[in-house]
Amino acid sequence: MCLALPVKVVEVGSGPDEDWAIVDLGGVRKEISLALLEDVKVGDYVILHVGFALSKLDPEEAEKTLALFAEMAAAES
Repeated sequence: MCLALPVKVVEVGSGPDEDWAIVDLGGVRKEISLALLEDVKVGDYVILHVGFALSKLDPEEAEKTLALFAEMAAAES
């Protein structure tokens, strides 16, 4: 099973080719590749899979999805 997650872009232009970004998911920050997308800006939400941003995501939909993940995590506790 593969899982793609919505993440928020907090920095753009890192990495040797400047096509990398730093994203945040619940306080965890990770450097990811933007090689498959154009025009990604700080504050955008993207779908992350295996270190690559696959597509941009509507912020409202991203926040709903992240809220559902948070509910599931709270239910497991």
